[in-house]
Amino acid sequence: MKKPVQRVAAIHDLSGFGRVSLAVVIPILSTMGIQVCPLPTAVLSTHTGSFKNYKFIDLTTHMTEYIAHWKEINIDFDCIYSGFLGSPQQIDIISHFIDDFAREDTLVVVDPVMGDGGKLYSSMNQNMVREMRKYIQKADLITPNYTEVLFLLGEKETKTINDDQIKDYLRRLVDMGPRIVIITSVPTRNNTSVTNVIAYNKDDKRFWKVKCNYIPVYYPGTGDVFTSVVVGSLLQGDSLPIAMDRAVQFITAAIRASYGHNYPQRNGIMLERVLGNLTLPVMISSYELL
Repeated sequence: MKKPVQRVAAIHDLSGFGRVSLAVVIPILSTMGIQVCPLPTAVLSTHTGSFKNYKFIDLTTHMTEYIAHWKEINIDFDCIYSGFLGSPQQIDIISHFIDDFAREDTLVVVDPVMGDGGKLYSSMNQNMVREMRKYIQKADLITPNYTEVLFLLGEKETKTINDDQIKDYLRRLVDMGPRIVIITSVPTRNNTSVTNVIAYNKDDKRFWKVKCNYIPVYYPGTGDVFTSVVVGSLLQGDSLPIAMDRAVQFITAAIRASYGHNYPQRNGIMLERVLGNLTLPVMISSYELL
């Protein structure tokens, strides 16, 4: 029997303060009419960016028994969606979770969170990069940013990239396992005021692009917001380019709603101001076939 509400297993950490990870995944997907079942990997007093002396509770040793109870009560999921994973052990645990819970029609989404701005995050190393290369083989969809693509493929950073190069990267990534790859923060040749979100669907062999006007500000958690909107949109039945478009438009609206206020950027985007946008019909789309 079809469930009246679709269900997502959301595998992320939880920060008590700061709009990142589960603090944005839950309200976004709930607003989009989807039940979120959190599987927390860690609990933090704040997120790790720009805050000092934050408190961190690693839940790795509890995850297996947590999952075992879900298996015991026979929970099933329409989507399994993982974000930041802090260790090879967590990757191994979630890999087995996918093996146990993913059905043929379950959408498995991996946001391979490892770095940004050309660098790995301080908690990441080359061993985690190697493990992530194996882990994404289990995904239907991955959403790396441009930096994470370079680490996954072992490529060196370039400030600009042409369409043929990015298509090559996308083909190589789907050859690693996922059916669909969406790359965010792709630089634009000879235009630093615009970045791109570019995707490839192996099933129909089509490439899609959505342009983003660059706003000179950084808010933590925007990657989590982007992928969450994509997940919700796909589960609602939208096409891949529309899901990309909705996510870009939502992020842009959230940044614009936040940027004019004088408050610490480390707090994250003012999600509460724009959540209602997710209930609106798609009126305008700007995606292109690449």
